Amino acid sequence: MEQICGAVEPLFPCREASIRTLCELIGHCNEAYPPAIYIFGHSGTGKTSLTKAILQQCERQQKVRTVQLNAIECYTTKILLENVLDALAPEEQQPAESLVADNMLEFVEQLRRWHGKSARGFLIAVDNAERLRDMDANVLPVLLRLQQLTGLNICVLLLSQLPFEKYYNKTGLSEIIPVHLAQYNKTETLRILSSDFDQLKRQLQLQLDGDRLAICEQSLTPEFYSNYLNLFLSVFYKACRDVPELRLTARKCFAVYMEPVLDGSVECTDVSRLWRHIAGPLRSALTQIYLRVEKPLGEPDIEDQSVRRLAQSLELPYYGKFLLIAAFLASHNSAKQDKRLFVKHHGKQRKRMQTVNARAKNAEKMSTTLGPKSFSIDRLLAIFYAILDEKVGLTCNLLSQISTLVHLKLLAFVSGEQNIMDGSAKLQCTVGLEFVLYIGKVVGFNVRQYLCDFM
Repeated sequence: MEQICGAVEPLFPCREASIRTLCELIGHCNEAYPPAIYIFGHSGTGKTSLTKAILQQCERQQKVRTVQLNAIECYTTKILLENVLDALAPEEQQPAESLVADNMLEFVEQLRRWHGKSARGFLIAVDNAERLRDMDANVLPVLLRLQQLTGLNICVLLLSQLPFEKYYNKTGLSEIIPVHLAQYNKTETLRILSSDFDQLKRQLQLQLDGDRLAICEQSLTPEFYSNYLNLFLSVFYKACRDVPELRLTARKCFAVYMEPVLDGSVECTDVSRLWRHIAGPLRSALTQIYLRVEKPLGEPDIEDQSVRRLAQSLELPYYGKFLLIAAFLASHNSAKQDKRLFVKHHGKQRKRMQTVNARAKNAEKMSTTLGPKSFSIDRLLAIFYAILDEKVGLTCNLLSQISTLVHLKLLAFVSGEQNIMDGSAKLQCTVGLEFVLYIGKVVGFNVRQYLCDFM
């Protein structure tokens, strides 16, 4: 397995320990595989790509038969089983009837007929494994015991964002080996983003010519790019830990960061002036990190047609749009101001010079510019009921719309993701003011009226 580790580790920096753990568990194809391995962690931690790379190396170096499936694509038991049979069919041509399996019994019997006397190893990886809970009740238990039922040297790898405790049912499940891929810390994220330096430099050199190309070759060094990434992560790391999103946004913003250096107006060593130049575009990019819309970063005040079109075409339920507005208000208003903003008879408030001076904010200190703050679900629901004219009961359908907003990346968990029901979970809104203003226009709600920055 040393050869497999040596081939995979350079592709996944900061995942050396997890790669070695998986390689030690799988071992050599002549050794007995573990029945099942459960790989879990947040999105963007490399579960799918790392598992795919290891399976490809096992297939190339050890001649192991591998299957890679996604439970979202294989949305029924029949499709899932037939995809596995299609991938594990013997090399000689098989009739189409032999690839049909209507239930788990036919699936297990077919594998035993094909490979009953084979000493080869088999690896089956199922991504988004939490969807298996929605299939027939015997699918997940049989996959966990597939090695025992077929008598083959077969290992099932399940990939998911949930801990395995969420799978337990009344009948119980077989033991499984868990492998957790933790989120990258700031140092690891910086190391991963720094690995794109050579590729980014080649792309810039192909786009430039003349004096700008000479300046680029002279000033674009690993230290210069590392300074940029430190500034970038100081803005983005608290709001987003998803490495693919951070990598995409970092490349997009670097062109704006590099522009004054290429023009010759700013020295590459003048970090303070470069920060003043990039601070506004970075905050603008923070409001659209998950939306994938093309907006000129250097011109955040220009009305953006793509943001408006996306907001107006967002097919959220009616109450889901009000929940998104309530989340934005909770993220960008102080909790001390909730009574004055959302309660009709809140009493008189005396004007003091300290209060007047505190509200005389410039654009850089406005809450809508500084970024979202965290809030609890109780506060979110309180604001939701305050801004909604109708009387709506607190039902499961209403609460499920919060998880839908999280799934769409419009809201993000800050802490307590596993403790939603006890009220300790903290969320924050990831969309910007412009996006929410258009959502408010769709439902006929004036968002600016309930923001402290515009009062």
